[in-house]
Amino acid sequence: MTAYEELKRRGLIAQVTDEELVSRLINEGKATFYIGFDPTADSLHVGHFMALCLMKRLQMAGNRPIALIGGGTAMIGDPSGRTDMRQMMTPETIQHNCDCFKKQMSRFIEFGEGKAMMVNNADWLLNLNYIDFIRDIGACFSVNNMLRAKCYEQRMEKGLSFLEFNYMIMQSYDFLCLFEKYGCNLQFGGDDQWSNMLGGTELIRKKLGKDASAMTITLLLNSEGKKMGKTQSGAVWLDPEKTSPYDFFQYWRNVDDADVIKCMKLLTFIPIEEIEEMERTLEGAQLNTAKERLAFELTKLVHGEEEAQKCLDAARSIFSAAGGDTANMPSTAIPAEELTDGAIGLLTLLVKCGLASSNREARQLVQQGGILLNGEKAADPAMQVRLDGGVVIKKGKKIFHRATIA
Repeated sequence: MTAYEELKRRGLIAQVTDEELVSRLINEGKATFYIGFDPTADSLHVGHFMALCLMKRLQMAGNRPIALIGGGTAMIGDPSGRTDMRQMMTPETIQHNCDCFKKQMSRFIEFGEGKAMMVNNADWLLNLNYIDFIRDIGACFSVNNMLRAKCYEQRMEKGLSFLEFNYMIMQSYDFLCLFEKYGCNLQFGGDDQWSNMLGGTELIRKKLGKDASAMTITLLLNSEGKKMGKTQSGAVWLDPEKTSPYDFFQYWRNVDDADVIKCMKLLTFIPIEEIEEMERTLEGAQLNTAKERLAFELTKLVHGEEEAQKCLDAARSIFSAAGGDTANMPSTAIPAEELTDGAIGLLTLLVKCGLASSNREARQLVQQGGILLNGEKAADPAMQVRLDGGVVIKKGKKIFHRATIA
């Protein structure tokens, strides 16, 4: 089985402009490809997982990844999939986020001479002369065609700023620069980026001629990656300071039954033949075993095998006996000065422990009977919870958390 065939078999490919050429590039290890990342936070989240795993797969097949950090375009904001304008960031914040990204990406791909590289489009976008750029690059784009692009649909309803309208041209220019500077001949992205990516391919064709554009292939990732990474309480981050390894493990342990095999195919490096065999026989109690395997493999990829084993042991011990083993249970220590006579409001406690994103959400959880304290249902949102000796909070059927006094 070739590398490209495996990508298809795992469900990673949605569209490709020239399948014969792109498959040959990948299978022969001749693809220098890029995937873009917006540095809008100081951590990647699980919504980036598909892209990171794809980069790792292709590097293992001999191809060269370029992680393109949108330090320049972040100062404009991508309108794709948005109904409002992104908040613009300072150069210092963007650089800090880029540094954090590279550290996390290093768990997936190997950087170095002749290997993966990280490039920031601020290097060429921030020094552009506006008049020269518009005369040289802007003349290659039709406004009529741009307005028909899917990425502008939502923003057109509420008002699209001229600043955001430039985003397609900027992203297309990225591909031209990467092609000229690094021989980048392949680009990957989600379905909301399709128009932008086609713009880059067309720009190279117009600027460098037909022969050059024959090597600029646009391949579209399955859009499932865009659906990952969000819970009711917010994003699931790769940074352990933002999402603990145990909470990260539990996120994958609790995926819907219908998504287990899909996530294994898209995100793990379990052999595809093994996953397909599971798919044929998976039912009943085997689902829990498969979910454990999924959670363990992905936690190992992000946080290391030792941490993954701790999470697995903690999850098993918690569910195996009444009361459970709290040694490896995720916990939050509440400063004594935030307590009144050793107690704290239940809603405040749930928010501080990361079990709810707001008092409103916490109140709903309590009113719906979704919170247990030391095995007893918490029925009163206004109750005060004493933390002497610690308290084990159970949210729903599978989420456990221990609160103590710092």
